[in-house]
Amino acid sequence: MHRITLLLFLLCGFSACTTLQPVGNYEAQPPPPAPDYSQSRYWAALPDQQDPADRVPSETLKEEQQTAEVDVFFLHPTTYTGSKKGEDNWNGPVDNESLNKKTDESTILHQASIFNGSGRVYAPRYRQAHLNAYFTKDQASAKAAFALAYQDVKAAFEYYLKHYNQGRPIIIASHSQGTTHGMELVREYFDEQDLQEKLVVAYLVGIPVPRDYFKNIRPCQRPEDLQCICSWRSWRRGYTPPRFDQEQGIIVTNPLIWTTDDNYADAQLNEGTVLRRFGKVKKGIADAQIHKSILWVNKPKFFGSIFLKAKNYHVGDFNLFYMNVRNNARRRVEAFLNRN
Repeated sequence: MHRITLLLFLLCGFSACTTLQPVGNYEAQPPPPAPDYSQSRYWAALPDQQDPADRVPSETLKEEQQTAEVDVFFLHPTTYTGSKKGEDNWNGPVDNESLNKKTDESTILHQASIFNGSGRVYAPRYRQAHLNAYFTKDQASAKAAFALAYQDVKAAFEYYLKHYNQGRPIIIASHSQGTTHGMELVREYFDEQDLQEKLVVAYLVGIPVPRDYFKNIRPCQRPEDLQCICSWRSWRRGYTPPRFDQEQGIIVTNPLIWTTDDNYADAQLNEGTVLRRFGKVKKGIADAQIHKSILWVNKPKFFGSIFLKAKNYHVGDFNLFYMNVRNNARRRVEAFLNRN
């Protein structure tokens, strides 16, 4: 059964699982109640509470949040996708048990857990914009929905700084909609701000990040570079989406070699992929090479992958390179602490 679930997890691309769409325009719907970040239930992950970000996919790995000298502020991707009854608002609620469980058992487990070996993981729940906000023609409503979501992200980060951070260095990590907000967060709080000195690195993955988006924060060029941006979007080798073909000036990092050039990185450099079955790490099943504004990845080889027809590997942006990201975060943390 887990093999079937794994396939569904990979085959469900960026938009394929959407069924319900927001009803009416943004103004016609009252927003869900705002989260209160002084209450732990509005955090999907905190280092002092038991949550899926504490787990590791292998007995050889250790969760080290309690002794970590660095914090990780993680922003999860869209889980409010219209796939369940009632998911027809422009913004998802933060007190819906079903939605929160979906978030926790997917992105918090499979993505936020990457960083529990190098930092203390903080992941706020927020009134995320509906997935359809990325595709709708009603741009006014979409803009308002994303603005409300960022309002929560900003409130969570300010609460975190005041009550949790205690002056520790910070990694920002995000995927998809999380990166939509993570980009703005880095620009507002770190770029040419005093807090930039506390930034270890930002992994802003799954959304195009323009090179000129920041004034004083540059793309990472080496595996140990600090106070810089890593970003990529994964697609099957040989395919370039037409809408991306003419993109210019987008940050693309190769997560196997941590450079921004187009050198090919063989799958043997892949230290471990984590698929739907979280308790297993598979080595050497995905290569990587930058192609224009995206990252090309070979079709991963695993039991049942013959049925994998998707060309968009968005859902696996982090997980295809789980161990490489985990080890790189540790490497950059060590470089930051040694430098200081």
